[in-house]
Amino acid sequence: MKMVTRFLSVVFVFGSIPPLVGAGGASISANKPKKLVVYSSRNEELIRPIFELFEKETGAKVEFYSGKPGPLLEKIKAEGKNTKADVLLTVDAGNLWHAKNEGVLEKVDSKKLGESIPSQYRDPDNHWFGLSLRARTIVYNPERVRVSELKTYEDLANPKWKSKLCLRTSKKVYNQSLVAMLIEQHGEEKTKGIVEGWVGNLATTVFSNDSKVIKAIAAGQCDVGIVNTYYFGRLQKKNPKIKAKIFWPNQLKDQGVHVNVSGGAVLKYAKNKDLAVKFLEFVASDKAQQLFASLNMEYPVKAGITIDEFVSRWGGFQKSGLNLDYAGKRQIQAIKLMDRAKYK
Repeated sequence: MKMVTRFLSVVFVFGSIPPLVGAGGASISANKPKKLVVYSSRNEELIRPIFELFEKETGAKVEFYSGKPGPLLEKIKAEGKNTKADVLLTVDAGNLWHAKNEGVLEKVDSKKLGESIPSQYRDPDNHWFGLSLRARTIVYNPERVRVSELKTYEDLANPKWKSKLCLRTSKKVYNQSLVAMLIEQHGEEKTKGIVEGWVGNLATTVFSNDSKVIKAIAAGQCDVGIVNTYYFGRLQKKNPKIKAKIFWPNQLKDQGVHVNVSGGAVLKYAKNKDLAVKFLEFVASDKAQQLFASLNMEYPVKAGITIDEFVSRWGGFQKSGLNLDYAGKRQIQAIKLMDRAKYK
């Protein structure tokens, strides 16, 4: 795995910044800049502004390493007590759950995080915390589909969508988490029928990413698909007239759109745990929440934060109330189910 290292720093006058308060009220001296080491699977352009703002606010220094979720976790496990990392930032609750299950995360008792982040978007034992929300929803071609024809994720298994559906590969954790949540909601047998219906309705072989799904829909190669909204946003910004629109499915009582998180955690062998907790609390603050979400056209995890103007044009929607911990607990079950259903 190729690791990329970046150093971010802020020049300040000693004495101009008051002592910082870490977890449990411990003081962090302003006379010696603290260094926070972050392992991050988020793209550099989507996280660098947060690091820079944290440095400006605290006088701390951030060093970060970029990589994909799986290799980053393996690196943390291999380094063990010798790891340099204090914080893990990664995408999808399934990845966060897996990191906890591997025993590399530290339990964090933080009143600020508890108050800022709804319980369904954080680990029940406070080992990880969602920091932004990403909606996995339906996108359709308005020239080929009437809105009245669209209903739910489950309905995409209906034979009326035969040869009209496009999907991303089942190898991507985003689809694994969606199916895991369907298992939690419907049980394994019914979910297997749904996934088999999806596979039977495919217009073409599965795609490697969500952008390709949306482009295929816009080109008329298929009529409808399931994607994360920020992929749609990126294409829509480049081409406002793209022949694709968002539809919010499952807007029924006790249901809702499947949302997942990008999140963070303090590592078990972190050398600067107070500063690591302070960083997570910072990202959960009002100012950082708006910036963190808008950088990737996502949604703030904290209630009451203004949604990015471009994202808000897609309209409001009811979110699923299921705890995202299930995305991890049922991940292996979901992978095996998709394999049995011949979802490649």
